[in-house]
Amino acid sequence: MTCRTLPNRHTPHVPASRPTASVFALKPLALAIHLMAFGSLLAAAGWSADAQAQIAAPPSANTAQARHYDIPAGALSTVLTRFSSETGIHLIGASSQAQGKNSPGLHGQHSVESGFAALLAGTGLEAFRQADGSYGIRPQGDAQVSAQPAGEALPAVTVTGNWLNNPNERRVLEHPGARSILERERIHESGAASVREALRQVAGVQAQENNGTSDSDVALNVGVRGLTARMSPRSLIMLDGVPVSFAPYGQPQLSLAPVSLGNMESIDVVRGAGSVRYGPQNVGGIINFVTRAIPQDFAGSVSLDTEIYGHTDHIKYSPNLFLGGTNDKGLGGAILYSGTHGKGYRAANSTTDIDDIILKGSYRFSPQSDLAVSLHHFDGKGRMPGGLTTAEYANDPFQSTRPYDQFMGDRTDASAKYTYHDGINNFEVLAYYVDSFRGSYVEQEGADANAGRRRLTSAPRNYHYFGIEPRYSRLFETGSVIQEISIGYRYLKESSAEVAARTAYYDPAGGNAFDLAMLPYQTSKGGTTAHAFYIDDRIDFGKWTITPGVRFERISTYNDVATINTAGAVTDFIQPSIDARETLPTISVQYRANEAWSLFANAGKSFGPQQYNQLTSTTNGLHPESAKTYEIGTHFNNQSLQGELTLFHIDFDKELQLERTITGEGQWTDLGATLHRGLESAVRYDLGDWDKALRGLSLYATYTYTQAISRAGNFEGRDLPLYSRHVAQFGTRYEIDRWTFNADVHMQSKQRSPGSGATYVTQENAAGRLGDIPGYATLGLRAGYDFGKQMDNLKLSVGVKNVFDRRYFTRSTDNNGGKFVGMPRTIYLQASVGF
Repeated sequence: MTCRTLPNRHTPHVPASRPTASVFALKPLALAIHLMAFGSLLAAAGWSADAQAQIAAPPSANTAQARHYDIPAGALSTVLTRFSSETGIHLIGASSQAQGKNSPGLHGQHSVESGFAALLAGTGLEAFRQADGSYGIRPQGDAQVSAQPAGEALPAVTVTGNWLNNPNERRVLEHPGARSILERERIHESGAASVREALRQVAGVQAQENNGTSDSDVALNVGVRGLTARMSPRSLIMLDGVPVSFAPYGQPQLSLAPVSLGNMESIDVVRGAGSVRYGPQNVGGIINFVTRAIPQDFAGSVSLDTEIYGHTDHIKYSPNLFLGGTNDKGLGGAILYSGTHGKGYRAANSTTDIDDIILKGSYRFSPQSDLAVSLHHFDGKGRMPGGLTTAEYANDPFQSTRPYDQFMGDRTDASAKYTYHDGINNFEVLAYYVDSFRGSYVEQEGADANAGRRRLTSAPRNYHYFGIEPRYSRLFETGSVIQEISIGYRYLKESSAEVAARTAYYDPAGGNAFDLAMLPYQTSKGGTTAHAFYIDDRIDFGKWTITPGVRFERISTYNDVATINTAGAVTDFIQPSIDARETLPTISVQYRANEAWSLFANAGKSFGPQQYNQLTSTTNGLHPESAKTYEIGTHFNNQSLQGELTLFHIDFDKELQLERTITGEGQWTDLGATLHRGLESAVRYDLGDWDKALRGLSLYATYTYTQAISRAGNFEGRDLPLYSRHVAQFGTRYEIDRWTFNADVHMQSKQRSPGSGATYVTQENAAGRLGDIPGYATLGLRAGYDFGKQMDNLKLSVGVKNVFDRRYFTRSTDNNGGKFVGMPRTIYLQASVGF
């Protein structure tokens, strides 16, 4: 039997990194050249000093200006919705007046007023304009009729389509499940310097400190509702709707998380009711990172954030750049850059270098259709200081005893999305191609005859995948019932290749381990072909919305693995594969009590396909994971008071877990079942609405209770490892004149340790890998000043994280496992200018 030929882009005999002779090798000089080149393109496209004055302002409803329409005859509410969408006007309370009536449509040149007259001909209705610029519909000549009672006005129904597009507070209020949106301003004022720190503000999300083989700043460890956080494998994480993992089906882990906070406009976290529209790996919901949009007018900003760590005096800095705009012909473009460079709070082996650049373009063909394209490159390198034994941690928790551990990776992706939206129809097709690489060096401890010795391991891997996702939605009206039927399809093809290598065992006190020969011992080549189809029907009647839906997944995965001896000969070859067919039904119900308050309930099935390493690292014949999820909750938002409350229940009846030995080796096993249930809550209140003397002062708080327990196996009835049952945050914001002050407190309860074989460990062992992890609380303070337009919108701020220098830690049982100290007292500075 012969093994398939593997791509040989990397050799295990040299450091596992890609060649630097690339347009994306973001060295300072190269970056400057790329910025200059892109600036030239902007100028050529019409962004010269003279052209900037001609850039079109955001579209608005000009009631006197005539334009051409071609709206067919049909139900009056449907025709009015399309007219509202094409003109950009806000039409309030039209559905009740238009019920049961038809319209002759609209053709030719019309102003808004003449358009309304033609659309309403023969209906006995007329349009009227209100003081705020919106429009209403009433019986002809009845000036006493307003659009809706004050405080209960609802906009005319328009097709939603892709509900991840343009996330905002209204989308949250109308979503029939737990959903939170972190906006750029809140992220900035929290002092968050990483995605991990930002996500800790969301109820139900537990972002763990980096640890183990994900102990670098390029990794992301996020667990939702008690699901495992290590490398974020059970939530679908996306960047502008494109998956960010190495391989969405076969390798969903995020040891490389190719997202930088400086490029983000918002973070959209959907914890429930998403399994039909989006997948796979969505048991823990969906996290979509939304990058900064191309502005209508030419605009830009430059910022620099700096962290200074106590106990080491190391400095890490994050420069950010944004530049873009749209010309008068509808052609837009933007460049986004965000980087992170410097040393972390561990004394040694903690350097980080990240460069993240995005080029975006757009073209509006008409008021209803547009094309958006994106080219993205992320390059990250991080040293991994590793875990400490109990004795080492007690002596100095900030030291590192692992001089060789490091991680490096890069990702290049391109996407294009065409959208047509006319208020009745929404059609979208998204296509993307992703090419990524990850490599690492990790020292591995010896056992038995090699106890006290180590060897260096390396496993460079290459991945690429292509996906295309068309989706179509349309509104239908039947009497008082309005339906939005949506159908979608996804084709995704992915592949992976790996060469695992290691040195012979050596004495850690000896010479440089990089001088030793790195000999391959295993190669693998895997691939997945996936087809997914979904259909759902949003049914609106009165204040109720019911949305049934179903998703069908068809997946084929293989992973060919060859074992190689020291002479380079293949000694074993296996070809495990699996075909999966999954049907994922869901249903959600929402009740809109009024414009500011909605209640919801939903139930659905989610799943996670079997991954490449799970196919080969087991002898138990594993299967894809599946879970049933349930939610009931409420959203409230009247501007001054915002809140959410959700009860959740996840019945994970087929869950896989990696069982590790004391030295970090592991096998995938079937736990049989786990149960996750709890409560999520969040509230924010502007006290100025209560008392004018408190104007500018607001309070916020989140609290999550989670119970995640095993229901089978050796740990039946016991908590799963590495999650906290109680997590809370509360804080305050005070704005006066140009000053802004923030105070934030984060608290979490203790966590259980990973088990060892059949043993449930609570007491700390000598290796520092096992034992309960105490809870902790930290305080952060910040003050900022805005100098205003006269100084190019200069903003400066200073803050302190972990004000009282609270010592806390986490654990890992990986190859470089042990105890990992948390961030000490840290001073940070923020500066930005905008133009």
